[in-house]
Amino acid sequence: MTNAHPYRYNLRNAAVRLIVILFAVLWTVGPLAAAEFFWLEEDYEEYLQIHAGQPRPDRVIVIPAVQYSEAEPAVRLLWNHDGSQGLSVWIPEDGYIQWQVWVPEAGLYNIELDYYPAPGRSSEIQRELRINGEVPFAGARFLSLRRVWVDEQPIRMDNRGNEIRARMVEAPQWQTAYLRDDMGYFMEPYLFYFEAGSNTIRLDGKREPVIIQELRLRQAPPVPAYADVQQTYDEQGLEPTSGLFLKVQGQSSTQRSDPTLYPIFDQGDPTVEPYHPALIRLNTIGGWRWQNPGQWIEWELDIPEEGLYQIAIKAKQNEKRGSFSNRRLLINGEVPFAEVDVISFPFDNQYQMLVLGAPEQGEPYLFHFTEGTHTLRLEVVLGPIADMLRTAEESLFHLNDMYRKILMITSANPDTLRDYQLDRRIPGVIENLGIQADIITELADELEAYTGQRAGNVALLRNLARQLEDLSTRPHTIPNRLGAYRDNIASLGAWIIDTREQPLQIDYLLVASPDQPVPSARATAAQMALHEIRAFVSSFFVDYGLIGDVHDDVDQEPITVWISTGRDQATALKEMIEDTFTAETGILVNLQLVNMGVLLPATLAGLGPDVALGVPASDPINFALRSAVVDLTEFAGFDEVKDWFMPSAFVPFTFRNQVFALPEQQPFPMLFYRLDILNELGLEIPQTWDDVMNLIPDLQKENMNFGMPVTDQRARQAGSGDIGVATSGAGSLASHQAVMSFLTFLYQSGGDLYNLDGVSVQIDSELAIEAFRLWTELYELYNLPLQYDPANRFRIGEVPVVVASYPLYNYLSVFAPEIRGRWGFTLVPGTEREDGTIDRSLPGGAVDLGAGAAAMILQDARDKDAAWEFLRWWVQEDTQVRFGRELESLLGPAARYPTANVNAMASLPWTVSERDILLEQWQHVRGVPEVPGGYMIGRHLENAFRRVVLLKEEPRKTLLDYVRIMNEEIAVKRREFGLETTMEEVLELYSSQPWQMSSYGWEEDHVE
Repeated sequence: MTNAHPYRYNLRNAAVRLIVILFAVLWTVGPLAAAEFFWLEEDYEEYLQIHAGQPRPDRVIVIPAVQYSEAEPAVRLLWNHDGSQGLSVWIPEDGYIQWQVWVPEAGLYNIELDYYPAPGRSSEIQRELRINGEVPFAGARFLSLRRVWVDEQPIRMDNRGNEIRARMVEAPQWQTAYLRDDMGYFMEPYLFYFEAGSNTIRLDGKREPVIIQELRLRQAPPVPAYADVQQTYDEQGLEPTSGLFLKVQGQSSTQRSDPTLYPIFDQGDPTVEPYHPALIRLNTIGGWRWQNPGQWIEWELDIPEEGLYQIAIKAKQNEKRGSFSNRRLLINGEVPFAEVDVISFPFDNQYQMLVLGAPEQGEPYLFHFTEGTHTLRLEVVLGPIADMLRTAEESLFHLNDMYRKILMITSANPDTLRDYQLDRRIPGVIENLGIQADIITELADELEAYTGQRAGNVALLRNLARQLEDLSTRPHTIPNRLGAYRDNIASLGAWIIDTREQPLQIDYLLVASPDQPVPSARATAAQMALHEIRAFVSSFFVDYGLIGDVHDDVDQEPITVWISTGRDQATALKEMIEDTFTAETGILVNLQLVNMGVLLPATLAGLGPDVALGVPASDPINFALRSAVVDLTEFAGFDEVKDWFMPSAFVPFTFRNQVFALPEQQPFPMLFYRLDILNELGLEIPQTWDDVMNLIPDLQKENMNFGMPVTDQRARQAGSGDIGVATSGAGSLASHQAVMSFLTFLYQSGGDLYNLDGVSVQIDSELAIEAFRLWTELYELYNLPLQYDPANRFRIGEVPVVVASYPLYNYLSVFAPEIRGRWGFTLVPGTEREDGTIDRSLPGGAVDLGAGAAAMILQDARDKDAAWEFLRWWVQEDTQVRFGRELESLLGPAARYPTANVNAMASLPWTVSERDILLEQWQHVRGVPEVPGGYMIGRHLENAFRRVVLLKEEPRKTLLDYVRIMNEEIAVKRREFGLETTMEEVLELYSSQPWQMSSYGWEEDHVE
């Protein structure tokens, strides 16, 4: 499937022409600003078809970077930078740089450049390419340049005998790279068409600064076949070596493309080297962290004698059943011959020894090495599956588009007894269902031929093809099967993501003379039995909850820190503690991985830690009311630490003048939008809630909808009274995401959630009642969805505009590649004031993410000053940036850390535009206080909401009834803790002991 399917090509061109016509119409009527118009470039495959038959001139056109014609903002010139010869150009991450290029002969050229990763945020460098002012194809918007990573130091061992990996650090160096597809769908570098004469090449910054010395328009050299290489061996008189055997451990690799590619341990196989049944030995590298196209690992080989060698790889691919994991082999930066441009590793639960060679001949390939040091690199590639994935992704895009068009007629919940006459109203869609059925059938045939299996993924594709064929021939059944169609689309998307991943775990590499026997990679039955026995016995003596060095038998008393995240995250933190915190302060730390559910009983039993990290937002005040945590304002340097965060971050942890925790994470909502759908419908991105009210009917007219935050059903426990809402369980507003909408309307109208000191709720005011009415009307009158999956509905376009926490960006970036470039996020709509300004206040932090929000010092801490030093180190910028990068390197971009430290968040690998819009929205975030009895607020606000929406009760009366219940519960809890229970008592106390009222959203002029 090297060429685009003709039906897809014609449909896509028709779509492009339709968008051009639509643009002309919209330009006339003016609903869209020109700057907001979404232009759909052809994809690279169509671009090549458009320029099919164009020559590929065999010449090299050199463009020195210093000869740029335009640059904005200013660039810097560097002389002989880090070993380079001559001038190079430092280019910032924002703005652009452009070169004027004279091309003697028109044709298709590859673009090669010499670059150096400038210091930045240690993420991939990303640029957008324009030729003669236009982006040539969609992939040119996402051009990535990789960095190089190495171990900072050798692997070390903790005092319990476990090996600890070294920190990964960047080793910047000059690199030469062709511009290519960062998704890996095209194995060869991109080709760009240039007219004869003067042309412009422009690089627009998207992320990270870069230093460029030279660009070249040229043809990438072809890779020879092995037969041709063998002939060269014969011509040069090269002979196979004899008696030489070189083993290179996987974990001893010298350079890697990503900080995720660090040594890992495998305790399940006794043949790995080194091996231990219970203790950690970093004996392999790769695994699921080494699965994305373009990632590479490089080893150094010390070759003792020139000659011809065979290469074998002991590896395990045990994650992709019924498929292969593919790698490209490069020696000294070049692919030696075409047969190793794609090396396939089949599925196997155990390690296998793959000798590189031609299976049909039974002979290994021979590789020429001279005496000395060489490099061997394995790079993730998709191989033959790339064409299939490209086809599947384009089909997924069309299937989603057809789903939306069907949805515009039938709605998401069609009347199963009605004939919608879809074959007459949308005949093109019905016809395209049959076309896509043929494409997916062809795709299933190719996948079956590639994998040799009929079950699993092949069966999934065939089921989808059968459904599409049946829907195209019996369109009257579509309303009854729309849900199944949507589910199958989601399954196809999941298959694309799953198949694109190419994991591989490597134990060691062999470079040996052809006469040397290759050892078996499989463990014998006796070895496995002995391994299981030793592992079982060891489980009685090894404490797997302890992380890193344990300081028990020392003169200095260590502080104990509990953390509730995963082991990988805890290991990363322990390494940071040992190499930074303890090294700088001399304070010893025992880090333990625990479930935070045991924190309260352990504290009451006197067995708690000194410091707790990652506690829910409701815990600090709950512990403080029981005198179980320390007031952090007592420590020196607190005011300095407070300036590292937004004021809103401290609100959930503050009571009067006391602060009982430091914020770790503070996510907040953003407005996510599908730019392609809005432009197709001629709609603007809403700026105010009035705009939203106008937008919703336009979306619903097409049977789409607007999405607001909803409470996860799993967070709501079964209660004993109200409609589907818990009356016990959740400890704070964090369990009631839907309430965030009400608080947004309340804050933007100038209202507050609580009265002074949290003595009672303030949602019986006219402002609050009006905010509540607006919240309920969105669902009662405007029919917004009460329950939905924001990520999936947004992805398929059913809910093309949604308010959601900004970590949704991470999910979409990784798991929705088919809509890349077709969506974005911006400020949440606000309320327009009389002076024309827009109030964008909204709740964030505690109400948006309950767990992992805070770090606190327990009252029983043995050394409170040492605990404060640790807490201060933990939340400072450098530590948070490093931990965020470590977390992203461990789990990938989907795990980007929503740190509460403002400077640290800005230093994480966002693009320039993403970072700026996040920082702007953050300025409008207001914290949500935690008060005694506050667990009732979110619960009963949802109770009131559902009574109005589901039982059609009157909003004012319903809300006021629940206000009374809320205030009664608050009074009971305040009385339990010896606090004032009336406003008069609070005001009397305030007159003698004023405290910081802004903790509850109050300003000084609110007290009368």
